[in-house]
Amino acid sequence: MTTRFAPIWSGRQIQGRGGRVDQVTGADFLQLDPAGVPPGGLAAWLTGALRDAVADGRLAVGARVPASRTLATQLGVSRGVVVEAYQRLTDEGLLSARSGGGTRVSAVPGAVRRLGAATRLPTPELDLSPGVPDLSAFPRAAWAKASREVLAEVGSADLGYGDPRGVPVLREALAVWLGRTRGLTVSPDEILVVNGVAQGLVLLARWLEERGRTTVGFEEPGSYGGRVHLQRWGMTTVPVPVDGDGLDVAALGASGVDAVVVTPAHQFPTGVVLSPQRRRELVEWVRAAPDRLLIEDDYDAEHRYDRPPVAAVKVLAPDRVVHLGSVSKTLAPAMRIGWLIAPSGMHEELVEARYWLDLASPALPQITLARMLTSGAFERHLRLVRPRHKARRDALLEALAEHLPAARVRGVAAGLHVLATLPDGIDDTAVAEAALEAGIAVHPLSRHRQGTGPPGLVIGYAATTPDRLREAVRRLAPLIS
Repeated sequence: MTTRFAPIWSGRQIQGRGGRVDQVTGADFLQLDPAGVPPGGLAAWLTGALRDAVADGRLAVGARVPASRTLATQLGVSRGVVVEAYQRLTDEGLLSARSGGGTRVSAVPGAVRRLGAATRLPTPELDLSPGVPDLSAFPRAAWAKASREVLAEVGSADLGYGDPRGVPVLREALAVWLGRTRGLTVSPDEILVVNGVAQGLVLLARWLEERGRTTVGFEEPGSYGGRVHLQRWGMTTVPVPVDGDGLDVAALGASGVDAVVVTPAHQFPTGVVLSPQRRRELVEWVRAAPDRLLIEDDYDAEHRYDRPPVAAVKVLAPDRVVHLGSVSKTLAPAMRIGWLIAPSGMHEELVEARYWLDLASPALPQITLARMLTSGAFERHLRLVRPRHKARRDALLEALAEHLPAARVRGVAAGLHVLATLPDGIDDTAVAEAALEAGIAVHPLSRHRQGTGPPGLVIGYAATTPDRLREAVRRLAPLIS
């Protein structure tokens, strides 16, 4: 959709060098007009309009954009639309928010940015963002030992560009690991090593787009990061509601989409495990038409405390399901090692696309991870961190029960976060913004929605010690009213 705005500003403005606007106030910010934009596309429209304004210089580096509440009022849209647009541009590195300083332009599209203090987002004192494991527990000694062994044994041929599918020794180790822990019966040749689930989603979005399929179902609520990755690569994400049994398959069928992304083992952000009945219905849905595709994001299935493991959905429909996983939640996001297992008809095309994207993943980390898997060091690491994560989860639950008794806490049996739904009428975005001002990072549930719904906070606990979790909740409670 074409972004509509006038070439001049009608509010108060302060001109910077070259006639650019360095600071603006007033009711006609960028002459933005959402008329004609469909409700589900408002955030994408606003993101594009602001990105264009930064690119052509109407918003200079250092310029402050309006507060989300102010701009939402001016445009006549929900505040969540503005918050999502700002967050997308923050993720792209174009905006940055500073405590007490509002949100400002930090770079222009395509510019090479130095990752110095001037361009980094402020680090909150208490970061309870979801999705981060206990990075202090990274198995440094075990990884160093495995790395030394690998370096002593690899030959010169192992140091070349490598196989775009991933080094054979890792694919062999993953086939065994996934068979034992996720119930998957796969050969090493069926596994494609990728740089995390994010790259897997990029490959799948491009594969779909090349076939003229630009619409995909997405859980509602669902992972903001996964949704934005798909949208960034041309996909329109159609919200499909999630309830206490997981994805609503009847609503999926009514949506008209022929591809859907799900997190069945531990739905993000609700923490719901897809029920056995819904699993059967989902498999029936994907088999009901020849072109349907189910994309299974198995993002943190290894972390479970109070429930038995559940097998991957791909076990039930291997020819219709793409399975995605990574070590971002078990070792560290910085590893950038994941895997994609697609139906046989897609595999070779995805391998070729992967080759042209970046040739292959780095070989030495792959071989080291393979050594960790085959030696048992990876599993020992998981046995170590599970009780640590559980102790932190328990501390968070105790603090929430004491300081936020009105919150309903969900998703406690597994994963690295909980969802605390709040009483109706509370603006969870405002709560999260106030919390950040107070040095506490949490996600508003509305960030992970495309539409409206009950308010809540998505709170990560794995990376924070029990005493600091209690302190964070104690300081968070007065902000919720």
